[in-house]
Amino acid sequence: MNFENKKSGNGGVITLSNEVKEVGRLTYTIFPEDKKLIISFVLVHPEFEGRGMGKYLVEEAIKFSRENEWNVYPHCSYARAVMRRMNDVEDIFLER
Repeated sequence: MNFENKKSGNGGVITLSNEVKEVGRLTYTIFPEDKKLIISFVLVHPEFEGRGMGKYLVEEAIKFSRENEWNVYPHCSYARAVMRRMNDVEDIFLER
């Protein structure tokens, strides 16, 4: 599996692909003045659902946020549920 982060201005898309095609994507918006990344949407294509691919996308967004010293606000309900179950994100997880 390969991740690609296509950042454009204050937003971007992280895509997850296998050797053949896109598995899913996560969209985000960055507010650098607030040191915040907002996860807007997580999509996993139907044929890849139920295999943890959405969680991998959220983890990649968290990794990107940590590299830039940003906190993460998961506006997407799926991303919020994933982050609530994680134990190592208390330092960057913004509930509101």
